[in-house]
Amino acid sequence: MSASVPIQPERRKARGAPSNQPGRYELGRTDTWDGWDIPEPLPAFKTQVTMELVRSLITYNRSPDLSFDRSINPYRGCEHGCIYCFARPTHAYLGLSAGLDFETRLIARPNAAETLRRELRAKRYQVAPIAIGTNTDPYQPVEAKHRIMRDCLEVLSEFRHPVAIVTKGALVERDLDLLAPMAELGLLRVGISLTTLDPDLSRRMEPRAPGPERRLRIIETLSRAGIPVRVMTSPLVPGLTDHELENMLKAAKDAGAVAASWIMLRLPREVSGLWQEWLAEHQPGRAAKVMARLREMHGGKDYDPRWSHRMRGEGIYADMIAKRFKAAASRLGLDEKQPELRTDLFRPPPQAGDQLDLF
Repeated sequence: MSASVPIQPERRKARGAPSNQPGRYELGRTDTWDGWDIPEPLPAFKTQVTMELVRSLITYNRSPDLSFDRSINPYRGCEHGCIYCFARPTHAYLGLSAGLDFETRLIARPNAAETLRRELRAKRYQVAPIAIGTNTDPYQPVEAKHRIMRDCLEVLSEFRHPVAIVTKGALVERDLDLLAPMAELGLLRVGISLTTLDPDLSRRMEPRAPGPERRLRIIETLSRAGIPVRVMTSPLVPGLTDHELENMLKAAKDAGAVAASWIMLRLPREVSGLWQEWLAEHQPGRAAKVMARLREMHGGKDYDPRWSHRMRGEGIYADMIAKRFKAAASRLGLDEKQPELRTDLFRPPPQAGDQLDLF
């Protein structure tokens, strides 16, 4: 196998992944080094957006680890560049890398709203909450231009369909005119992920996502608009961010959060290698401790994908984190069960050619 060409730090400025190894379905590398040490200035990685017309949008799952059975994704890949993102390996299905490709070569779905409208109107459709943002962030920076999430929200609002959104993007505030009325009807809740209160660490782990202080302001803005917000202290990184757990919960509560959850760092497939490269570059003194803790929770492996295990691991350390979270959430009133999203209001809006009700 040919040697991989190193990627200069200046080329990946404001990006999360240190490398761009080929996807696991590729036969070999496409970048080679011919042995000539001639410095060549290369441009920084730019975000490229490709359009994908979809025939279906709603994805269904049967995972016992999840509280929802369906989700939609306006985009594939995520410009936020969070190095820990468990969705990175999905780019391999596109023949792309889970590394820099995942955060620079994005797929937008311009007909998502049209497709969603058709699927919700189907006679066989049975309403249940739709989750958005569980794979890639619907409010990542490219949404400002493409507005696909906005279009999908308009459809969900018209149909009075329940929806749960997960994001760390400040663009969510743009859609308060849609979100607040849906929340008032009991159709909406939002989860804001908070990984650390350290702005420097956040900028290195999540280079194009809003910093911690900005995310707390997002929670405050949504809460003041009457939108129930869950703070998601996820992922917790053992030996790096776990000591901040109680402080993150307190800060979120002060900002207006009404509920909380947590997930331990997950390293599926290519994410493990990318994460360890990142540790070696940004946290070399803590790398061994972080990986030792993770392997302790997964039977000696970097990651164990078993259901009911993959989200939090097991063992003494995992149990300790769970107890700390439970105690802090209880003390702050973040452990109260939230009302279920309403499904009884679902009504496909009239369209041309519909027969109107007589009563």
